[in-house]
Amino acid sequence: MTRTALVTGASSGIGAATAAALLAKGYRVIGTSRNPDTIAADVRLAGVEYRALDLTDTAAIENFAAVLGDVDILVNNAGESQSGPIEELPIDAVERLFQLNVFGPVRLTQLVLPGMRARGYGRIVMVGSMLASFPLAYRSSYVATKAAIKGFSDAARFEVSPFGVWVTTVEPGSINTGISERRTKYVGQDSPYAAEFAAMIAKLDGREKEGVSAAEVAETIVEAIESERPKPLYARGSRAPIVFLLKRLAPATLVEKVIAKQFGLSR
Repeated sequence: MTRTALVTGASSGIGAATAAALLAKGYRVIGTSRNPDTIAADVRLAGVEYRALDLTDTAAIENFAAVLGDVDILVNNAGESQSGPIEELPIDAVERLFQLNVFGPVRLTQLVLPGMRARGYGRIVMVGSMLASFPLAYRSSYVATKAAIKGFSDAARFEVSPFGVWVTTVEPGSINTGISERRTKYVGQDSPYAAEFAAMIAKLDGREKEGVSAAEVAETIVEAIESERPKPLYARGSRAPIVFLLKRLAPATLVEKVIAKQFGLSR
């Protein structure tokens, strides 16, 4: 039986790599993009069924799901990166980020769950970020969205696993996908945070250029999908095994100091 996978944000980065990896495994793949017609020819994957979806529009999500058909696997990957001092983040930008990174994926999850539960099989992967486990200054809104999606995943897992549906979170660390060029930044030129913010962003951009590839993260997503009993959390990149061990063994204040030192932050 050929299983159907739905991958949101499949036009670039982790989403495109995951779509390619699932195609190679023999899955039927539906990939979403806000505007599939704008996907470049060298990125478009033969075999992926591209469909338009705007996760910031709840009505659009519901209309999309109404004609979707059966889905066995949902990879909630689409999202946006945002940065800036909490004092200066426009509240409408924060609200939009939560709609895209949290409320949209949660609504889509709600709409595919009944079919998965009825068929006795489902895999839902929330693509989060290691920043949810290791928060970083000037990333508060983004960190909060990834922590929220992880919370939904962890709690819903208990509810749906008796029906053969497993929800899991994949937390990438630094990834070399060009996301630093697409990150929205909110900081005033005369901001008291400007100098430290610029230094932190420079460090972050440097780490992302040296980070793991989208294909490596996609491997981890496929591992979670194909596991008989997926783990609650998978992490890939940024020396994940070491840093998660540090988090378990070291006091939280020490972990904070280590993170601050790595990114040139005062602490």
